[in-house]
Amino acid sequence: MRPAVRILFATLAIVAAVMLAVPLVSTAEEADVAEQPKKPWMVSEASLPEGFPQPGPVDEVLIKTYPAHRLARVTAEGGSNGMFMKLFRHIERNEIKMTAPVEMTWSDESEKPARDPDAMAFLYGSTAIGTPGADSDDPNVVVEDIPEIQVVSIGLRGAYDEKTFRRGFEKLEAWLAEHPEWKPAGAPRTLGYNSPFVPNFFKVSEVQVPVVPAGS
Repeated sequence: MRPAVRILFATLAIVAAVMLAVPLVSTAEEADVAEQPKKPWMVSEASLPEGFPQPGPVDEVLIKTYPAHRLARVTAEGGSNGMFMKLFRHIERNEIKMTAPVEMTWSDESEKPARDPDAMAFLYGSTAIGTPGADSDDPNVVVEDIPEIQVVSIGLRGAYDEKTFRRGFEKLEAWLAEHPEWKPAGAPRTLGYNSPFVPNFFKVSEVQVPVVPAGS
């Protein structure tokens, strides 16, 4: 048998094996899945906090609700890398498991957020972990309890930099202008789902703005 023919049969055998390995899904299950936003293909490096929704589809705007959660936050000092290391040392010495995403926030003192985030936060896996308040070993790190929050969100792919943030933020501004039934209720944020070890073209993030119904 010619090599090309052998390769073809081997490929068909692999495809058939994969198809047979895929579990059957009932019509009801298919309908339930169809109602859920499609999760983007991504490199998953850590678990989501308890009750958190999956990241949204790339370039699609969604209204999302996040449950009450606990996080450790540090304000800008030494740039993004300086903030990251302070938070990493915090969870390391307290034996807290790393989760994804990492939250980066901007102040809402102006309509155009600064280039670099003002603060960064690591999210705890559960509100049962840790205790609110300043870290006794580093008072710059403060553990906070965040109430349930509703946001308008857009999924993005690319580096965690100003260009990617601007691309998402401007699309959210345009969406809000077209949907007067929602109004901003806080500063924008980026949720980054990948570590620096993942190539930029694989990284997934979401840019979000807290919102409330216009009549509230």
